[in-house]
This record gives sequence, structure tokens and C-alpha cells, in this order.
Amino acid sequence: MNAHRTVFYAAVGPALTLHDLDVEAAALTRRGTVDLPANVQYAWQHPTGRWLYVASSDGGPGQRGNRHHVSVLDIDPSSGALTPRGAPRPLPARPIHLSVSGDGRYVLVAYNNPSSLTVHSIAADGAVGGTMPQAPLDTGIYAHQIRTTPSGRAVIMVTRGNDAADGKPEDPGALKVYGFEDGRLTDRASIAPGGGYGFGPRHLDFHPTQPWVFLSIERQAQIQLFRMSGDEIPEATPAFSEDTLRGPRRVQVRQPSGPIRVHPNGRFAYVSNRTDSKLDAEGRRMAAGGEDSIAAFAIDPASGRPRRIQLIDTPGKHVRNMAIEPGGRVLIASNILAVLDRDADGRLVPFPACIATFRIGADGKLTLANVLEVETSMAMQFWSGVAVLPGR
Repeated sequence: MNAHRTVFYAAVGPALTLHDLDVEAAALTRRGTVDLPANVQYAWQHPTGRWLYVASSDGGPGQRGNRHHVSVLDIDPSSGALTPRGAPRPLPARPIHLSVSGDGRYVLVAYNNPSSLTVHSIAADGAVGGTMPQAPLDTGIYAHQIRTTPSGRAVIMVTRGNDAADGKPEDPGALKVYGFEDGRLTDRASIAPGGGYGFGPRHLDFHPTQPWVFLSIERQAQIQLFRMSGDEIPEATPAFSEDTLRGPRRVQVRQPSGPIRVHPNGRFAYVSNRTDSKLDAEGRRMAAGGEDSIAAFAIDPASGRPRRIQLIDTPGKHVRNMAIEPGGRVLIASNILAVLDRDADGRLVPFPACIATFRIGADGKLTLANVLEVETSMAMQFWSGVAVLPGR
């Protein structure tokens, strides 16, 4: 499938836009747009490449909303154009993440509030079935991602927890590991170093050839490596942990890590650093400072230890999504919305929402190639990702 053409999708509110990707030029060209029933939260391509599964909701950060769906979109094998297939499937709450099992038989959906999950069968024509019944499960606090393991026999749900705030104590984070067979989940383990306190994971990514799972630790701005044994994570603490920030975290500035991507060759990993605090300046709200960057790590081929080799600033603020095209030559990063901040001369200027493309060198380091500004208005650029066209 990697020999076929790669396209890029980015969503602003409910509008999901196709972009052609020129890998040689590391450049994007906008094409058509399709509207979803509500704001796009996350999307995942079916292993066959034929369909895109999209979670949407009128909820968002701090808002539950009351309209939530998963939709199936046909992917045109030549152009990547998207066409809705059938009616959207209602969901019980705001879906913060979804993925498709490696065998293409199930859609798995994670919900952050309340922290929970659902599993849905996929029919031969790509349609999403109803919720499959599950035994009671330990679903942690603030689920943020759900994925099947490479074997497909287990599922890991990343639960972030919450920082202490406004007199409320910290909620612990954890990795919830489930057995997975015929769409049914069973509790296996809860991986929570220190009881989950001081452990706030956001996303994971698997190494392509080694039994290693890498985490972006949102609340502590770190990358961590856990070793796997089959579908188990036998050790309760990470084998390695490295900071993603240039300097120490500032208490007054919320500085969460974002998504994590392991390079297709398994030699490098990338984590975004995001600013997420505001203050008043000159009668307007502006960014409160901090690092908006991408941290690049070299992965030791023997131990898996990630070693930071670069921190490169991003042209936008709050990079929420990153993707690497399958050939491993281009990384694409998108941020949520336009933000006021100080420029190099101290002037208060707008930093527009954008999609930035970076060339990936043979040494794993990034070079900014192109910036495509995005109009967000009152919406947010909440999800973006690549898709490989299946070909005819």
C-alpha cells in the first residue's frame, strides 16, 4: 500500500478538507471539502484504505455537547476525495479518539468525560454496527486514546488523568490494557507508575519492528518508553524517560506535550510541545509564553532509549496533530487556531492557524519547508492526518 499516493486531510470545525501532498516539494495543495454532522474530533483510515472513519461532536474541551457521531466516508482511490456512506452512527458522548483494529473488523472509540469506551463491528461494506456489549471495565480517568496492539489480541487505552486545580487534587493517569477477542474486552492490567500520580500520558505509538511502546506524557512534558512482552507491559515503570522541553516547565504556564509519532524506519520519534495559557495584554488576550516546538529523538536500536537530537520551533501555536507520510520524508504539523503573541521585536502580532510541512533528514532532524495558513474563524483545526490511497 505504501507504493500508492499519499494525501492529507485537515478539519476545521465540521469541515474536512482534502489536500494533495507533493512529497518532493514537501508542499500541500487544497482540494475539496466535505462537511460532517458536527465538529471533527478524530479520524482513522481503514486498513484496506477504502474508508475513513470520523468521530464528530458538538462538544469540545470543557464542553460535553449533546450530538455525537461516527461517520463512514468512502475514499476515492484515485483522488482521495471523500463521500459520506450512509447515515452517521450516534455515539453516547463526545468521542475524543477512535481507531480501527488492525484486521479492519472493529472501530474502537474513547470518551474522556466520562472516561469510557465503545467497540463497534464493521460490516463488509464498511458500515459501522451498534455498540457491542462489554463486561464492566476499568476505564480510568480522562481517556485520551485507544489502540489495538500490533498483534490485534489486546487493546491499550491511554488515560491522562488531570492536574490538581482549584482545590481539587490530582487525578492519576494510567495505561489500561485489555484482552481483545471477537470485539470483546477483558481487563488485564493497569500500568500506573507511582499510582498514576505524576504520570499523565496522552498518546502512544508502537515501534514498527521492536516490542517497544513510546508515550507522550502530556502533563509532565516527557517521552517515555515501555517494553512489551507479547501483548503485555510487564514492568510498571518506564525503561526510559526524557524531557521534551528546551527548559524546565514553568508553573504559571500550562505546557502540555502533544501527539507522538515514531518514524516508519523506527530510528526516530517526534513529540510536539504546546502552549495552552493566555493572559491580558493591551486590552486583548494573548499567549502566556512557553514553547511551541517539535522535539526530535533518536532511538537507540539496541535498548530503545530515546535521545533528544533537536528542538525546532513551529510557525503556529498549540500543535495538536502531527503526521508522517509513509515514506518517512515529510512530517506535517497542524495547530488549533490563531493566537496573539509577541514577535522577536516584542510587538503583539497574530500567529495564524496553519499547517506546516517539515522535511525529515537522514539524521532524523527536521527542516521547515512550507507553511499553509488556515482560516479558523470561530472553529478549531482539531484533527489532521495522512491517508494512503488504495489505488484501483
